[in-house]
Amino acid sequence: MKQIFNYAVAFVVAALLTACGGEQYEVVVIGGGVSGTTAGIRAARLGAKTLIVEQGPWLGGMLTSAGVSATDGNYRLRGGMWGELRDSLEAHYGGAQALKTGWVSNLLFEPSVGARIFRAMAEQEEMLTVAFESEVTQIERTETGWRLCIHTPTGKQQVTAKVLIDGTELGDVAAELGVKYDIGMESRHLTGEDIAPEEANGIIQDLTMVMILKDYGKDMTIERPAEYDSALFACACDNAICHTPKEANRLWSKQMMMSYGRLPNGKIMINWPIEGNDYYVNMIEMSPAEREEAIAKAKQHTLCFLYFIQHELGLNTLYLADDEFPTEDLMPLMPYHRESRRTVGEIRFQLNHITTPYDYTLYRTAIGVGDYPVDQHHTRYTGWEALPNLYFHSIPSYGVPMGVLLPKEVDGLIVAEKSISVSNLVNGSTRLQPVVLQIGEAAGIVAALAVKQGVEPREVAVRDVQREVLAGGGYLLPFLDLPATDPHFGAMQRIGVTGIIEGVGMTVGWENQSWFRANEPISFDELTRGLHNYDASIPHIREKRHVTIQDIVQYGSVTAKQWTAWGLENFDPTRDATRLECAVVIDHVLNPFAKAVTLNGTFI
Repeated sequence: MKQIFNYAVAFVVAALLTACGGEQYEVVVIGGGVSGTTAGIRAARLGAKTLIVEQGPWLGGMLTSAGVSATDGNYRLRGGMWGELRDSLEAHYGGAQALKTGWVSNLLFEPSVGARIFRAMAEQEEMLTVAFESEVTQIERTETGWRLCIHTPTGKQQVTAKVLIDGTELGDVAAELGVKYDIGMESRHLTGEDIAPEEANGIIQDLTMVMILKDYGKDMTIERPAEYDSALFACACDNAICHTPKEANRLWSKQMMMSYGRLPNGKIMINWPIEGNDYYVNMIEMSPAEREEAIAKAKQHTLCFLYFIQHELGLNTLYLADDEFPTEDLMPLMPYHRESRRTVGEIRFQLNHITTPYDYTLYRTAIGVGDYPVDQHHTRYTGWEALPNLYFHSIPSYGVPMGVLLPKEVDGLIVAEKSISVSNLVNGSTRLQPVVLQIGEAAGIVAALAVKQGVEPREVAVRDVQREVLAGGGYLLPFLDLPATDPHFGAMQRIGVTGIIEGVGMTVGWENQSWFRANEPISFDELTRGLHNYDASIPHIREKRHVTIQDIVQYGSVTAKQWTAWGLENFDPTRDATRLECAVVIDHVLNPFAKAVTLNGTFI
């Protein structure tokens, strides 16, 4: 992204903007990556006239333009636009099983197919315009919002917006508009995260220039790159030249490496973290020219790995697919950035908020969910051995709080993608594709509601955003008990996110899970404690016995007719009520979202 507007030369910029053509929008999303795309679509669905400005020819960012078309996590949390994407992919390939082609993921697809799906989703929205191969060159704050000058393939265009969404890969818009941010790892003494480093540093995760290969059935060995050094890749897999692997416990066979990211139609995604094409460079604060040079070096590193695969491993019929990316070099349109600026928002989401959510109140403000471990890539950084070992550090699944999208001090701006307000450790999980997709969806909802209500994004009510997430079939908290299509899903989510009935998080094997324990009984002590915390006028009855349906009749004045009307079964006053049945009843009787919460999750 080129240099954006500098307030010190405002009078010059104003003249430049006047020279542009003009059009009015309510929401402008800068960056058509994963979150930018879903933000634009969701804002348009809520009636906001929306523009997405994307530098390249594709929507979808890391899932498409960067070639990382193997999704991580949220496999059992199918809801909202994440569910829509999966539905479209399954329809294209012929079912869910057709997407389970590689072992790194249960959902793999060709990047070009993902790009077509995102474009089709965008084209269905009458209120949405997408400016491809376009770039915002100036931004000016006005009394009513923003004025932008955009360079498009057909020339300059001036547009106005009431709300901006930063959907860039590295948080460039937020930085240019004066939002404070952090880069690298915080000290454990600052965040209270016991696995963080002792001292803060500016080290970010490795990026990757992915490649998509296919088998041409003949020798396709490239010319030996000038920078090639087989030692850089010797232990990418178990082979004759591997003697001192960096990670001996992850030394897998050549076959395992090549099937890791196998895509439909026989293609192979190479996004190999074990002495493969990960590459360390911190380009966040670089100029555009410096970034281009860094990307060129990352591409050369990946081509060296391709030569290693062809020459050292004998897989010489594999070469870059010629029917994936619309680029002359057949490489992706952009690198896969795992880490960005992390803006300072109204809320900073930290690891302790995930591991012990009920010690805090942020869970009450959740607008999306994640279930992936903390996973950071650092082995291409010189000195990586001294960094914390953050390879799949287990955490419970979690809800992402709304306040991470809302930067402090700068009005009219929402931050999405990987630049949200989280700690470095939490970014190791929130950076994953399904979470970023939901972050964008929530950002679009906040933007559209801010426009509709005539308020700043940070003034939009949390409950209003949560209602829209649920209306779109999305998750607030990652309870696995019910799918989003279940008629009682909304009640479970509302009672869970208000804390009236708490869930439980756990790690099972490789999975990070949370459960409402829908079919289990609940004690009077637990239920009335939750109700009392919600409304102090409701007494906390410290009885350990289970709540029965007779208790619900007595204390909730619920009749058999209501029980049936609410979709509940087996109205037997003598039996114990389940946690889900209690949730459904409380949802109808109490209307829990009637009580607002702050961005910190405290009840108003």
